[in-house]
Amino acid sequence: MIIVGDIGNTEIKICFFYNGLKKKYLFKTDSLNKKIIRNKFNFLRKKIYLKNAIISSVVPKTFSQIKKIFFNLYKVNCIELKKLNLTRLINIKVNKKEIGSDRLANAISVMSKKKNFIVVDFGTATTFDVIKKNNYLGGVIAPGVNLSLDNLIKKASLIPNVKLNKSKSIIGKNTEQAVLSGFFWGYNGLINGIISKIKKKTNQKYKIVFTGGLAHLFNKDIKDKVTIDKNLTINGLIKVSKHFNL
Repeated sequence: MIIVGDIGNTEIKICFFYNGLKKKYLFKTDSLNKKIIRNKFNFLRKKIYLKNAIISSVVPKTFSQIKKIFFNLYKVNCIELKKLNLTRLINIKVNKKEIGSDRLANAISVMSKKKNFIVVDFGTATTFDVIKKNNYLGGVIAPGVNLSLDNLIKKASLIPNVKLNKSKSIIGKNTEQAVLSGFFWGYNGLINGIISKIKKKTNQKYKIVFTGGLAHLFNKDIKDKVTIDKNLTINGLIKVSKHFNL
């Protein structure tokens, strides 16, 4: 059995892989506790051959909590991704301490000896990561789409509670349409602009990969051809787990 997990600011994913079977569990980061874990994962008491779990985390406090609970309940040792010697897999050209584990997992998931990638992850933040063959070059962090929209709604009294969706028209006929247009086309401009600048600065061609909850919203209006992989982070963690035989 392989167990991997991704702890984000908003959501936690924990996945199990055994003989081709896959179980995926989602939790809200701010509501996870021992009782929830015990109720969901009590089957682990029978899986005595499971010793380690690979976790990418951008919330150290929650990782420490999960690590303690999993060891106390199931004797499973949770290893944070960046604690491993990842240079055996990918050449990291920046300070590893300054990169989110999820971004490194994404980079490892797509890396190739022959191809270059730009990974755009639509999470709490919108991140861009640049992978040139087996080299992680760095990236860009922009405000998350939903985070920005939620903040606008909270701070502006006359802005209605708008659910983000595609906007067909650039000119809104009312407040809700105007907000949708601003966020949809505004982020399209941001995404196209950053990708274009990365390509110009590095003088390289890239395959573009989108991941995260809003990837489907923006992929068709981007100038470059886009591949969507909602399981990119998890797939990167699986690759790490197999590489280190954990």
